[in-house]
Amino acid sequence: MRAILPLAGIGSRLRPHTHTLPKSLVPVAGKPILGHILDRLIPVGVDEVILIVGQMGEMIVDYVSRNYDLVVRVVNQEERRGLGHAVYLSREHVDRREPILIVLGDTIFEADLQSVVGSKNSSLGVKSVPNPQSFGVVSLDGDRITDLVEKPANPPSNLAVVGVYYITNTGLLFDCLEYIIEQGITLKGEFQLTDALRRMIRQGETMGVFPVDNWFDCGNPDSLLATNRHLLDRNGSVQAVVENTVVIPPVHISNTAKVSNSVVGPYVSIADHAVVTDCLIKDAILNEGAVVTDITLTSSLIGHNATVKGRYTQVNIGDSSQIISGT
Repeated sequence: MRAILPLAGIGSRLRPHTHTLPKSLVPVAGKPILGHILDRLIPVGVDEVILIVGQMGEMIVDYVSRNYDLVVRVVNQEERRGLGHAVYLSREHVDRREPILIVLGDTIFEADLQSVVGSKNSSLGVKSVPNPQSFGVVSLDGDRITDLVEKPANPPSNLAVVGVYYITNTGLLFDCLEYIIEQGITLKGEFQLTDALRRMIRQGETMGVFPVDNWFDCGNPDSLLATNRHLLDRNGSVQAVVENTVVIPPVHISNTAKVSNSVVGPYVSIADHAVVTDCLIKDAILNEGAVVTDITLTSSLIGHNATVKGRYTQVNIGDSSQIISGT
């Protein structure tokens, strides 16, 4: 089964980390965001992915190719013109006769996809949200979608479409995408996937919903750390041999990390080859090769190969940076 993963977003709210790394490769709870997504798709039969990439797209392709046994198709989205446009660019790589999954490539989700994939009708993942005006929102008649509206001023419900789409009538979807693009149907200058889905419904396509239990957009440092806490509660692990260190679960410590003379946790992810010495750290993500010494840290993100030493309590430092505080 094929899955389309739109991955061309620049992740401006996660800067400085996304200056040197695509948003979908920002690590959380021991692996990139994209890795968590793929780990949920493969068990339901996804064996081919269409990666819609933009800036630094080669890093995404390299990560997937090295870590997953998948057929990989790549489409470059040189101009970001909305989710509908991104999906439409994949048209040469889909089989219009077969169902597809579309999953936003920077959003970690938890849902029972096994019960969705293989059903005869299309189905969209939804979740009740307090601010439906910020999302595509569904109207329902029983369990059938009667209408879809993108970011409505007066939402017809609080059920937001949260980025997981199972489409059985792939040919009709791409016909409707082609129509909205040819007709110039946009919202704030972007072609919306919601408008194509809405056109499918108006042409008689039966479309249902399925619940998304948890959904994390990982769009800013606070939400990334919240996602890290949730995932560590489920799958925390200590793989490294720590020295003279108190570990307060849940945490993730890579087997190639070096941790000594410290108190680590709860809710700390320490990636490959990171070095932690003489520290108190909680609620933080330390990326690959980070070196952290003689510091108390909380609610912090430390980039790849960054060095932090001193008396700071909260930092958000990008890759290959250095902060050293005097005593």
